[in-house]
Amino acid sequence: MKALRRFKRGFRAAAIAAAMGLVAGPASLTPAFAKQGGAPETSTPIEHLVVIFQENVSFDHYFGTYPNALNKPGEPPFTPSPGTPAVNGLTAALLTSNPNLFNPVRFGPDRAATCDQDHDYMPEQQAFDLFNMDQFPKWAGVGAPGCPDYTLGKNLVMAYYDGNTVTALWNYAQNFAMSDNSYGTTYGPSTPGALNLASGQTNGATSGVKYPATPDDTVDGSVISDPQPDGDVCTSRDSVSMKGKNVGDLLNAKHVTWGWFQGGFNLGTTNPNKSTGCARTHTSITGAFPPKVDYIPHHEPFQYYSQTANPNHLRPLSVNTIGFNDQANHQYDLDDFFTAAANGNLPAVSFVKAAGYQDGHAGYSSPLDEQTFMVDTINFLQKLHEWKSMAIVISYDDSDGWYDHQPSPLVNGSTTSFDALTGKNACGSGPFALLDSAQGRCGYGPRLPLIVISPFAKKNFVDHTLTDQTSILRFIEDNWNLGRIGNGSFDAIAGTLGNMFDFDHSDHSDGRVLILDPTTGEPI
Repeated sequence: MKALRRFKRGFRAAAIAAAMGLVAGPASLTPAFAKQGGAPETSTPIEHLVVIFQENVSFDHYFGTYPNALNKPGEPPFTPSPGTPAVNGLTAALLTSNPNLFNPVRFGPDRAATCDQDHDYMPEQQAFDLFNMDQFPKWAGVGAPGCPDYTLGKNLVMAYYDGNTVTALWNYAQNFAMSDNSYGTTYGPSTPGALNLASGQTNGATSGVKYPATPDDTVDGSVISDPQPDGDVCTSRDSVSMKGKNVGDLLNAKHVTWGWFQGGFNLGTTNPNKSTGCARTHTSITGAFPPKVDYIPHHEPFQYYSQTANPNHLRPLSVNTIGFNDQANHQYDLDDFFTAAANGNLPAVSFVKAAGYQDGHAGYSSPLDEQTFMVDTINFLQKLHEWKSMAIVISYDDSDGWYDHQPSPLVNGSTTSFDALTGKNACGSGPFALLDSAQGRCGYGPRLPLIVISPFAKKNFVDHTLTDQTSILRFIEDNWNLGRIGNGSFDAIAGTLGNMFDFDHSDHSDGRVLILDPTTGEPI
């Protein structure tokens, strides 16, 4: 219970206390690939996957100088373990003679609150400047007024953090596996990233009924901006619906339990500040931003598809039906995730989305808010009996436009008026033959962080395998033998996460836990 008292922010005490009661389960994992209680067969020992899907971070923004932190006095310290591998990060030349004509600048915890950058589909391509990676302030930088830019203006886009601010993430990388070669599936903001995670497909959009889409929301039927899901009771502006299959359809067909769990989804909850319904709000711990709504409709990809949507936010019939087919249709509040897990009903596949103030999105959240959420969540999960057959994937929806020096590989082209990667109206010389002929899906997009936390993850390991957001989708498909989504989904060409695991020699006999302080990110 001593560790429990360190949970300074986060989840309901009753749920956590119940979860603590589950820890005293069997002492070791059952033999690899053998399943208990009629659970669906998996192709690896992973029986529970939790995807923590955060917001708006480029790789260099969080890991550009990994594993070397400045360790200024008064900041949480970070010292790398001997033999920690290097990453493809910010070299001395990039730090002192950057081609953007403004050098990257290191921020500490005192500058955790920042402005949001321009991360739309076309400006991100323009910032890449024909892969010269030298036009970020011009095209992606925003700056004040109305947000903290620390007098940097558009050059704020060159800011980065190290292990003295994103301390927990660096400690997870030290003890588990991370990638330095993973990318957004396409360019653009949150909605394309969320749709790619759910289906690998941003094409097939139809304008909303009550709130029609704008001309900038889609191009040739592909989502390139942030329209909200048509029909969601919390939708309040331009919207679209999506046709085609997503991974929820594949999971349902194989009777695999799953759910998307998002902060603020339960419209019947009243927050401590008395806000409720679609207007439930919290405020960043930095105090730098106005209150932000918990539930952000365009961050919820399954709401765009009629077959997996819960437009009226109906509640699950009971804690025992979470993950199964009932009126909630696999779409839940974040509280439902912890309640289900604490009661021994953790779904096989869980997508976890923080409330707005803790999702890490610049402009209303911060790395410190994000750290609190992630550490509380991961501490909680490591205390469950299911931890010994679990993998947690930390990933991001887009880069927010933050500077990253690494050009992404061009695997799928597009030639719309919104494309500017390799010339005017061009992303490549034309649609590539790898996928279908759908336009508006230029990719891969910017480089993003990716971390795998599991008893089976390689320790202090940096993976250089080429992956993207749909590599998570492909892991789910392969682990539960679901088959592919097809119809142009990027899952057909996605790289594997397999190199981040060691299923033969991992030290998983004791569960390999790493409990951190949610405030500082340091080991407890």
